[in-house]
Amino acid sequence: GFRGFCVLPEHTKTAKKCLKDADIKVTTLIDEPTGSSVSKERIEMVKKAKKAGSDEIDVVMNIGKLRSGLIDEVQADLNAVIEVINPLPVKVIIEVMYLTPAEIEQACAISVAANASFVKTGTGWADRATSLEDVKLIKSFVGEKAKIKASGGIRNLETLVAMYQAGARRFGVNLKSGISIVKECLVLPKGIEVLFPTI
Repeated sequence: GFRGFCVLPEHTKTAKKCLKDADIKVTTLIDEPTGSSVSKERIEMVKKAKKAGSDEIDVVMNIGKLRSGLIDEVQADLNAVIEVINPLPVKVIIEVMYLTPAEIEQACAISVAANASFVKTGTGWADRATSLEDVKLIKSFVGEKAKIKASGGIRNLETLVAMYQAGARRFGVNLKSGISIVKECLVLPKGIEVLFPTI
């Protein structure tokens, strides 16, 4: 099955209502796809999402400022936003597709310093999919300090398993691909637990 359902802020309340009898978390996506809103606006988005019943929050790092070298500003913004998100689990989306390895390392360090639960590869809006190398690179930077969510372009069980083995522990997929992957798991002799004992 599925752990969660990701929605834009305006759909949080409706999603909670629709899933009230299901064991599925509602995750609100904050400031997609660029993360470029000012901190005050991002904090208000989070407050509204929490009031609407969101179970988890995914927030986009300010990629423009990161790439401009404004590291202190990115850190201060994320610290302030995550402080408001607490105690809900938070995933920081770093849009790895647009970053150099050095920028990915900075993004991971900022996320860990802000006490993110997960570093998430992307929003799914980028012009390429998350790659296995992306996951491996993030894992090399975060170690056990944060978990990894791979998101964007995951279309089959083979890709998902490879990313799990590389260190990812959550996976963002569209509905069509998600259903297809679950169907692949259902025909396995001993079920999905054989592949993902700790997922």
